[in-house]
Parts: sequence; structure tokens; C-alpha cells
Amino acid sequence: MLDTHCHIDLYPKPEMILNECERQGFPILSMTNLPSHFERGLPFFQNMTKVRQALGMHPLYAEFHESEFPKFLKNLSKTSYIGEVGLDFSKEGTATKEIQGKTFESILSAVADKKKLLSIHSRRAEKEVLILLKKYKIKNAIFHWYSGGLELIDEIIHEGYYFSINPGMVKSMSGKKIISRIPKDFILTETDGPFVVEYNNVPLKPGKVETVISFLSSDWKLHDKDVSSLIQVNFQRLISNLR
Repeated sequence: MLDTHCHIDLYPKPEMILNECERQGFPILSMTNLPSHFERGLPFFQNMTKVRQALGMHPLYAEFHESEFPKFLKNLSKTSYIGEVGLDFSKEGTATKEIQGKTFESILSAVADKKKLLSIHSRRAEKEVLILLKKYKIKNAIFHWYSGGLELIDEIIHEGYYFSINPGMVKSMSGKKIISRIPKDFILTETDGPFVVEYNNVPLKPGKVETVISFLSSDWKLHDKDVSSLIQVNFQRLISNLR
């Protein structure tokens, strides 16, 4: 199992969840929404061997971006993982488009010459995100919970970027069409927990990606173990760029 995008700090009893994740023994990347959240979590993540904390600046937290950005720069050397960052031009984020764009460009400028892996939020701003990633020559990025157009997927793949798929995506026809459009070698798994829930409305715990594996197994006509192995190979290929 592999979870490239979840939010351990947003669960009830996050320390307990973190320790559970570490005992499971497979790679988990835990996003943060602001650098101050990263700072609070750092002491808990420092001794982990499989779970990594990412340094984030969520686009929907734009009101805090200006005051938080110095902390982003201060903590940049403490992790190879950046997320959740990006743009959100949905109804929820449209009022702060200008601030989001300025912050995202500042982040991309800061990481452009460094070996970092970005987990990208791109809701209703997929084209704008791709343009900026190309502008700053970002090499390693994952489009988290992509919901944009099918044709743009081809352009994203052309740039060498990956997609992380969560159980929420396999529940809709649009999500299934997106997943089926992505080449096997560019797919990773995520939960986006606790924002994605199970059928009994309980938040998915990090690493609970079995429904994604099952969907891919059916779609690709491969055994579950082969799907899991392929996704692990994809992840290892991607993080080899960070060494």
C-alpha cells in the first residue's frame, strides 16, 4: 500500500494515527495546510522511518499566506516533500485568486532549483497550475485528486508529472474516466484522509487504498498484487529524483 496524500494532523488523536501509520511500514506522505502546522508536527515526525511530513500552503488558506510565507522559507530545508500547495479557482477560492497565484509562484520559485516533490491542488485551475509548473521548470510533481479535463491529462503526462488516485475518485463516472485516461506508469495512490470517508461515513485512515487497487485491477486486468507492485515501482522511480 502507498498513500502519497493524507492529512494526519487533521484526524482526531493525530499522534495515535501517526504511530499506527509507522507500524504499518509502508510509505505515507502527510500534507500540511500551513507552515505553522508543519512546525507543530515536526517533533512527532522526526523519528519516523516510513511516514514523511510535507511542508504546505493550501490555496484555500490564502488569508494566512503573507504572514506564513517566511515560515515556509525557514522550513524548506527540513523536508523533501512540499504539499499541499497549488491553486483553487472553484467558487470557494475564486475571491482569493490573486493571492493564491502570487503565493504559488513564490513557492515554485523557492523550490525550482531544489530536489523536492510537490503534491498539487488544482481544482478548477488545472491549466493555470500546469503553465506555472512548466514556467518554473518543476521536475517532480503529483496532481492530487485531479478533476480537470481529459485532454489536459496528456499534457501533464508529457511533462513527466504523476497523478494520485483516491477512493473518492472511483465512486463517480467522471473520476473513473480520468483514471482510465492516465497511463499505468504515472499513477500513485492516496486517501486524502480524513476528507474521504468510508461507506459508513467514517474518515478513511491513511493507507486505506484497497478500493483504488481493486478498481485498477479490474480496469487493467491485472491481479491486485501486480497493481500494488506497479504503483510501488512508480513511486520509487519518482522519489529517486530526490536523491
